[in-house]
Amino acid sequence: MIRFLLSVAALVALIQPQRGADPFPLQISHRARALTPGEVVLVDVRSRTPLAEVQGEAFGQPITFYQTAPDHWQGIAAIDLSTKPGKYTVRVKAGVGSGGQLTGTDPIGVAARSFPTRQLNVAEEFATPPKDVLARIERERRAAEAIFARITPERYWIGSFVPPVPGTPTSSFGRRSIVNGEPRSPHSGTDFQAADGTPVVAPNRGRIALAADQYFAGKTIIIDHGAGLYSYLAHLSEMSVREGETVERGQKIALSGSTGRVTGPHLHWTLRVGKARVDPLSLIFVLR
Repeated sequence: MIRFLLSVAALVALIQPQRGADPFPLQISHRARALTPGEVVLVDVRSRTPLAEVQGEAFGQPITFYQTAPDHWQGIAAIDLSTKPGKYTVRVKAGVGSGGQLTGTDPIGVAARSFPTRQLNVAEEFATPPKDVLARIERERRAAEAIFARITPERYWIGSFVPPVPGTPTSSFGRRSIVNGEPRSPHSGTDFQAADGTPVVAPNRGRIALAADQYFAGKTIIIDHGAGLYSYLAHLSEMSVREGETVERGQKIALSGSTGRVTGPHLHWTLRVGKARVDPLSLIFVLR
């Protein structure tokens, strides 16, 4: 009899929440093409009670969440190209009615990833920019980084992302180049085959944050998709949009080309999630 009463008491303790425990815990999950450097991670947050707002961080960066239903929010986290393999944690806090707050975590293990390396030997004038353009290069770099550092809270994009040109993408993301024996920064975008004059479309809805001619990238467009996402499209021959203009997914915004420091025509697409450099093809996969 005593053993029976103890069993009942233990069962009741399991069913009833512990004092101070959250009766509506956050349900946090993630989805990705792969959990390796250079990948996008879609974070899902659900609760049995409506959430007023959701904030979070992962891999040392904030996650901007957007609402899809009263009890469902999503956010894009990014595993930067330089992230080292190991165990990481997504941390989330959500506001509920009457000033309450829920918190939760989701563990993520990042695996190692190897990127190709190529050796290039070129004439010195192609390997090292002239001294008289160094100030321009630094000015353009800082302008682009200032844009990426601004996180627009509103989400402009809708649904899935589309490739900016119909050409085949290469496996160039993350590739390391050694030019005349000197290591260079890894390639932080994906290149697409595109002949001169190929129409270039906006990968998704957004606002034109930059439309300018740059030394390395040539004619360049940066699209702010909102919620921390930016598309950087380079080596264009013509641009048909202006800064501040809103564009829709699939809208023609430029023609491809070979402007800037390149050896032939193609379309370069970099995706930035805040400061993180990620493969745009991973975003197409996650948001399909």
